[in-house]
Amino acid sequence: MSFKNDIREQFIRILGKGWVKDDQVTLYTYRCDGLTLYTAPPMGVLFPGTVHELVSVIKLLNQHKISFIARGAGTGLSGGAIPQDRSVIIEMARFKEIHEVDIINRTITVGPGVINLRITEHVNADGYHYAPDPSSQKACTIGGNVAENAGGPHTLKYGVTVNHVLGLEMVLADGELVTLGANHFGQPGPDLLGLVTGSEGTFGIITKITCRLMPNPEKAVTMLGIYKSVREACESVSNIIGQGIIPAAVEMLDKIIIYAVEKALKPGFPLDAEAVLIVELDGLSDGLDAEANVVEKLLKDSGAITVKRALDEAERAKIWRARKEAFGAIGQISPSYYVQDGVIPRSKLPEVLDEIAEIAKKSGLTVANVFHAGDGNLHPLILYDYGNQQEVEKAHAIGEEILSSCIRYGGSLSGEHGIGIEKAEWMSELYSGNSLDNMQNVRAFFNPENLLNPGKIFPQPGRCAESKSGTPPQQASSLDNTKMVASKSGIVV
Repeated sequence: MSFKNDIREQFIRILGKGWVKDDQVTLYTYRCDGLTLYTAPPMGVLFPGTVHELVSVIKLLNQHKISFIARGAGTGLSGGAIPQDRSVIIEMARFKEIHEVDIINRTITVGPGVINLRITEHVNADGYHYAPDPSSQKACTIGGNVAENAGGPHTLKYGVTVNHVLGLEMVLADGELVTLGANHFGQPGPDLLGLVTGSEGTFGIITKITCRLMPNPEKAVTMLGIYKSVREACESVSNIIGQGIIPAAVEMLDKIIIYAVEKALKPGFPLDAEAVLIVELDGLSDGLDAEANVVEKLLKDSGAITVKRALDEAERAKIWRARKEAFGAIGQISPSYYVQDGVIPRSKLPEVLDEIAEIAKKSGLTVANVFHAGDGNLHPLILYDYGNQQEVEKAHAIGEEILSSCIRYGGSLSGEHGIGIEKAEWMSELYSGNSLDNMQNVRAFFNPENLLNPGKIFPQPGRCAESKSGTPPQQASSLDNTKMVASKSGIVV
């Protein structure tokens, strides 16, 4: 199924022939995001290049009651960019302009198609950077980061995307252009900016983002703790935090990941280690070495055989490259992998990792671990062969067992990858029916006809079709007012 001829012609009049695609190669290319276990082809793909074109396209889609979904680089890992309802994909890659840099106020305003790492590269010479640094930062776009509230290794100390976004411009589901926030924190009224960040593309399509810039630290000390036991590595994490020290990052790689990154990248990690911890401290030069000495002692007291420090920036870069490219390195040892994104209390890391090891042993598949140990955000990688249907089914089952374990230990379903379609059915395990209804009523205020990214976040069949009587989005032009009321539920947003 592709565009009907009359609708295709209308899109071409708005965008130009080269920016309207529904050929079989394009439909196949856009059938999934980074979560390749789920696939569904779109009706077609549109490539707007201006806000005016985007608004015109959305109004036309509304007129024909065709569902649609925004997409950036396609690096998402929860199926958030998969068209569940033969939706039209609106590709935002052309929105890649850096609009304004305000060094005095430490802000940068960019289009949603700007790659995460490009922001830091653009301001690094001025002594600043953009703190949220997901492992895919060389490819992922800032619009997708906002949609999923992305994190990264250094968000342990500095906070995730929602802590670094000051303002947004976005187009609502009916084509209305609105702005939220400003170029500083502390706007009066409800935190609509925080509400939209992490809404997974179901509230609107972002066209401009004002980000907070952070000054580069004077100094960074990067350490590699080497362990004979995954449990001891996990216990070290709580010991560091328990001393009141908040490192910039604490990341863990297990033996399988160590082997993969050594084979692919050769960072110099010991192949006989069961786990390594990457611990980075940063800040003012004064006192940082003393703090590093304390952390080194804590690591050794918790079981580290040895602790190595990066001697220069080249060694530090080598360590971080191994961490950031660990997922890609898995291609050295497995044809496919399925990554999970559960969160647990930091103190429960040893128990949950032991349980994951048992799940893997029972299934007969390998599960590797590389994750944000400092904040308990797990990323187990389930290794399987996509061409083996039995292994595909096992991978799904292992993923579900891991999510169940996270919930039982007091955790949650996602730290940064989002719910998407992957975990939608699990939302009822974590939230009551009333809570889910309230969430969907809020979504219905922004997206009353469920045309924008349908089938995501909530169990299906959901209540979204029954929530269409929410306040019409035409009223959303007053988003900077202190109150908005979703009429169905009476909830003040």
